[in-house]
Amino acid sequence: MAVANDNLVEISDLEFSYGPRKLLKGLSLKIPRGKVVAILGASGSGKSTLLRLIGGQASPDRGAVKVDGQVVHELGTRALYALRRKMGMMFQAGGLFTDMSVYENIAFPMREHHADLPESVLRRIVLMKLQAVGLRGTHALLPNELSGGMARRVALARAIAADPMLAMYDEPFGGLDPISINVIANLIRQLNDSLGSTSIVVSYDVSEAVKLVDYVYVIADGVVAGEGTPDQVLASEDPYVYQFMHAKPDGPIAFHYPGKPIGEELGLRKRA
Repeated sequence: MAVANDNLVEISDLEFSYGPRKLLKGLSLKIPRGKVVAILGASGSGKSTLLRLIGGQASPDRGAVKVDGQVVHELGTRALYALRRKMGMMFQAGGLFTDMSVYENIAFPMREHHADLPESVLRRIVLMKLQAVGLRGTHALLPNELSGGMARRVALARAIAADPMLAMYDEPFGGLDPISINVIANLIRQLNDSLGSTSIVVSYDVSEAVKLVDYVYVIADGVVAGEGTPDQVLASEDPYVYQFMHAKPDGPIAFHYPGKPIGEELGLRKRA
């Protein structure tokens, strides 16, 4: 990976809990500038929580999250707001404002961060972003008039509306048909390279993620279980990484959430 000065995001010994449940247990990773990096892991492994910690919506119990050399959870309100202006986020469920048109959804972050931007310039930028995702003709529509794939593309356009330094994509392929998945994946790669930004793709869709990223982290049990280029991670012999990357039914990743034996829960007695 890149040397320290070339890393946009640096996470060190990160610990985070939801009440008594310890989710992250000393996780460390680095995101190099200008690269597309995937953070993979099973559902509930803490991938989305990690994005919240990077964006400052949550604070760690221990450890540090640095973005562009700044410790995120140590920033005051104004400094954190200034840092967030350099970030773009594509939310897991899209997160479009339902009562705003497609145009206003994409204009929203620019109105918030660049209040003095002339409307004529704003309009050109919005239409250019929509053109980039192939949806310029939808600018007057409301989100409920879009298909699922179209809504995801609008959400992507909003995430990169202000040409962010860091773009984060939370499960960008979830619930999409194969054509839409391929379009979204190609757009993430193309937009990252053309804008010169850095991208983090959080996903459990291994097959799509490995096609578009430069580097992969696999999270398990609150730490990094494996990392490397897509080819290196696919060739890993670590039991967890191998099971996850190749979708094997048997291995350390359990299907059932920990609980009491089913017989005990149902009040069944063992036969003598």
